[in-house]
Amino acid sequence: QVQLVESGGGLVQPGGSLRLSCAASGSFFSINAMGWYRQAPGKQRELVAAITSGGSTDYAESVKGRFTISRDNAKNTVYLQMNSLKPEDTAVYYCNVDLLPHYYSDYVDYWGQGTQVTVSS
Repeated sequence: QVQLVESGGGLVQPGGSLRLSCAASGSFFSINAMGWYRQAPGKQRELVAAITSGGSTDYAESVKGRFTISRDNAKNTVYLQMNSLKPEDTAVYYCNVDLLPHYYSDYVDYWGQGTQVTVSS
């Protein structure tokens, strides 16, 4: 059984910073890509940032230059450093991990429970 535990959300003023963490635990063979998505009220879930096992990154245009994704493979953890936050960044942020449960299986997507980020004065 694989679990993703997120932390780091909260309320912050515009221009502030937050750091999200997502740790994968349980039994699995390896982790491929890791990423963060977000969903604002009334909107579809969208990709915020992703990072491959080799460290290549991809960002939504709206967060480029403000957010940084990173991972610690030894801890099976992915981070999202969010700086210069704007009210439009308000959403529930979900961690996504693409991993191999067993060496002989296909990759499977897992999702965290979501953490609320609210940017407001």
